[in-house]
Amino acid sequence: MRTPPIPIRPRRGGNPNNADLLEQLQARIVGQPRAITEIVPYVRMYRAGLAPEGRPVGVFLLLGPTGTGKTRTVEALADVLHGSERSMLKVDCGEFQMEHEVAKLIGAPPGYLGHRETQPLITQQKLNAVTSESSNLSLLLFDEIEKAAPSMTRLMLGMLDKATLRLGDNTSVNFERTLIFLTSNLGAEAMRKQVMPDFGFEAMSPMERDSANVAKLQSIGWGAVRRKFSPEFVNRIDAVITYQPLDAKAMNTILDQQLAALQKHVVDRLEEKAFDIEITNEARELLLTRGMSAEFGARELKRTILRLVTQPLAAMVEQAQVSAESVVIVDREGEGIALTVEK
Repeated sequence: MRTPPIPIRPRRGGNPNNADLLEQLQARIVGQPRAITEIVPYVRMYRAGLAPEGRPVGVFLLLGPTGTGKTRTVEALADVLHGSERSMLKVDCGEFQMEHEVAKLIGAPPGYLGHRETQPLITQQKLNAVTSESSNLSLLLFDEIEKAAPSMTRLMLGMLDKATLRLGDNTSVNFERTLIFLTSNLGAEAMRKQVMPDFGFEAMSPMERDSANVAKLQSIGWGAVRRKFSPEFVNRIDAVITYQPLDAKAMNTILDQQLAALQKHVVDRLEEKAFDIEITNEARELLLTRGMSAEFGARELKRTILRLVTQPLAAMVEQAQVSAESVVIVDREGEGIALTVEK
């Protein structure tokens, strides 16, 4: 006997002025409590006016396997502080693997060929543009920092220590009102091998989450960081946060978040033509089974929802099979997902 479908309710946005920052981040970041408890004190210190002068508000290195929520953490913080996950300045370090490409970060000096065409990627105006009326704290993300050329990490030493970056045109950028995040997959393969013997989404071993195993993963991450970066660079990082593999409970919560985000997307984009989405427990179980991956984490679940739910739903909307204010039932049919419309 099939269970009745469950209505999907979009998550309501928060306001940092009327709700606790810790609670709001806990509702958005799944399965990584240490990341929240490490970052929140720096935000509170800044709000209280007690952040140290002459350096960034905080510098964090986020380590762990892909799909565990490193970039998601920065997006969630941007959403809480500024009301949008896009309210941050992101630098993809994969674009700076060659030494000559570092000029794109700070711009070419006057007199050099291409000076006018090479605009700095990081400027004071761009940092100020990702703040909001509710908070003047900017977020700067260096994604996959291990891919950056050595000259780029050397260039960042002054930024991380003295909160200053001198651009090619001899102007400076101040980072005293900035949280800087560095993400990296360093040590991820060794971390995965550490937990793989007892890793499983159906029944997680208690050993997975005990303090000894967490300490082991942190040790693996620290070792990889020290081998890759100079002591001067590592010494400028306030906290190295190691992200743990996501367990079954976390994946369930992420599924709820993704389905709620899909419902909100339907309402926001279709407006008066919007409809409701309801899902059965059988369909949930299939999505979780197909979307659970020790190697790719939550990203595999997102791809599964896109392939099995979002794309068929889009085809129905394009063919005018879904009327306004109707209900689309997401149910399991054999080894696949079936969508039906109810008035």
